[in-house]
Amino acid sequence: MIGSVFFIFNRLVEIVFLIPIIGMLAYFVNGYLKANELTPPYILVLFIVSVVAIFWALDTLIRFSTTKRSAIFVAFVDLLFFGAFIASVYQLRFIANADCASWEGGSVLVSLGPFGSYGQSTNNPLSLHIDKTCAMLKASFAIGIMETAFFFWTALLALFLHHSHRPTVVKETTTIRRRSHSSRRGHSSGSHQSRHRSSSRRPAPYVV
Repeated sequence: MIGSVFFIFNRLVEIVFLIPIIGMLAYFVNGYLKANELTPPYILVLFIVSVVAIFWALDTLIRFSTTKRSAIFVAFVDLLFFGAFIASVYQLRFIANADCASWEGGSVLVSLGPFGSYGQSTNNPLSLHIDKTCAMLKASFAIGIMETAFFFWTALLALFLHHSHRPTVVKETTTIRRRSHSSRRGHSSGSHQSRHRSSSRRPAPYVV
């Protein structure tokens, strides 16, 4: 029971923090699409992982009874997301120590496209707020680190659900077997008694 409550709570936390990541990175993806440029991996990877992760989190939360029965598989997938978020955050590592108050793009100014050098050369309004770009990337980086920890934690909780759910199943199976065995014994005992009664009621053979 406690494991189920913790799992549901952590799933809700994951969903709540995935929403801002998707929203902020969708802003970047939309900007690249309108500029007809390829979205760089450090934005696209985290965006795709976050979108798939929120659907997975919602599915395991809505179908929680199924989640408990297949807790090992849920833990395995959560560990995959744990690794995917590590890779995503690693792609954004350049923004970790950036000072967004005076950030000028640095080595990624060219890859920022409409938000960076290309936008400045074409007078794209998206490039006028480089501090906003920095802040949104840094926020996505920080929340991505949090999601890495959250999915690792829910993987452990799923394993706990598996161990707590398994004894119940074994107990139910044992109870069914005992009842079946008892009914068989009762049936055989009743048959033996009926045979004994029928034999005792037979008339004694006539002796001349």
